[in-house]
Amino acid sequence: MSDPIKLAQELIRCKSVTPEDGGAIELLSSHLTSLGFFCQKLDFSGDDSYPVKNLYASWGQGKANLCFAGHTDVVPVGDSAAWRFDPFGGVIQGGILYGRGAVDMKTAIACFIAACARVLARGSLPISLSLLITGDEEADAVNGTQKVLQWMQKHNKKITACIVGEPTCNQHFCDTIKNGRRGSINFKLSVRGKQGHVAYPENFANPITQLNRILFDLNELELDAGNSDFPPSNLEVTSIDVGNNATNIVPAIAHANINIRFNNTHYASSLEQLVNGVCARHSSAYELNARCSGEAFLTPPGQFTNLVAESVEAVTGQRPALSTAGGISDARFIREFCPVVEVGVLNTTAHQVDEHVSLEHIEQLTKVYEEVITRFAAANS
Repeated sequence: MSDPIKLAQELIRCKSVTPEDGGAIELLSSHLTSLGFFCQKLDFSGDDSYPVKNLYASWGQGKANLCFAGHTDVVPVGDSAAWRFDPFGGVIQGGILYGRGAVDMKTAIACFIAACARVLARGSLPISLSLLITGDEEADAVNGTQKVLQWMQKHNKKITACIVGEPTCNQHFCDTIKNGRRGSINFKLSVRGKQGHVAYPENFANPITQLNRILFDLNELELDAGNSDFPPSNLEVTSIDVGNNATNIVPAIAHANINIRFNNTHYASSLEQLVNGVCARHSSAYELNARCSGEAFLTPPGQFTNLVAESVEAVTGQRPALSTAGGISDARFIREFCPVVEVGVLNTTAHQVDEHVSLEHIEQLTKVYEEVITRFAAANS
């Protein structure tokens, strides 16, 4: 259990493309049980999403609980022929471990379990430890971490602080840890017009013209200038579609997809109101559907962020930067329960062909997690 490389290989060999589990949850449950963890496999379904296998594992009776959160599901491999090695082979060559999930984020799970094994081998701890592992982070994220947290609340399972093992490093190992994330909201916009022959403009109403005006105004918006904790919010049009293959017909409807990554100066509700206002200026026949993946959040610099940063510095000799950049993670759910910080390996090859991580970084991350456990125990003894 103290060898994170071997466990990372075993996890990569589980073909756990969302929502498939590929045996990953059972593998982790078996390993953690042998370490003395009490494992509860939690299967959730419903709410217009696929069924998901999850795991909650706990050790110890200490009042202060340090939780590790992560996901075993991975994104599709794309063209498997483009990979140097089998994406689910867990192949090691030249000091590098290759495979889907090597970066995002099976390696981090292996590192935390190895760190627990090493620390527990040295003696008892005054704290309790837990792992919240889901198979549903890369896609819907409906029957995963959210429902495990609800189950934990119902069964009085409390977390004092949480580490999420997402890949956070940019240029060098552990140069960055995440203490917050921007929010994300997606809009599906449809503008209705009147179909007609292009030669008779008096007989049609072109929805594309109205849609273009709306999108132009949205792109011209300056949402904010950012702040000391977050970069500026950003709006991007991700798709425009009219479904029209004819050159002599004006379509009846035009669609667009829009995403806003927003900082803590906004809420999803206020952005929905803003976008609705822009749409209404140009069309009275539009439909706007919004779905928020998570609000912006921040774990303010303080005791826990300092503890994690000091743990990184003890291993690497360098103090990591705090950052809120990048995409969203399950930390957006956990932040409602406790302080949460994300720290993992380099994110350079996440979701790419030939996703890989160095064996040196696997060992270093294990030592970082060891330091976090040890320092958290000392702070709560």
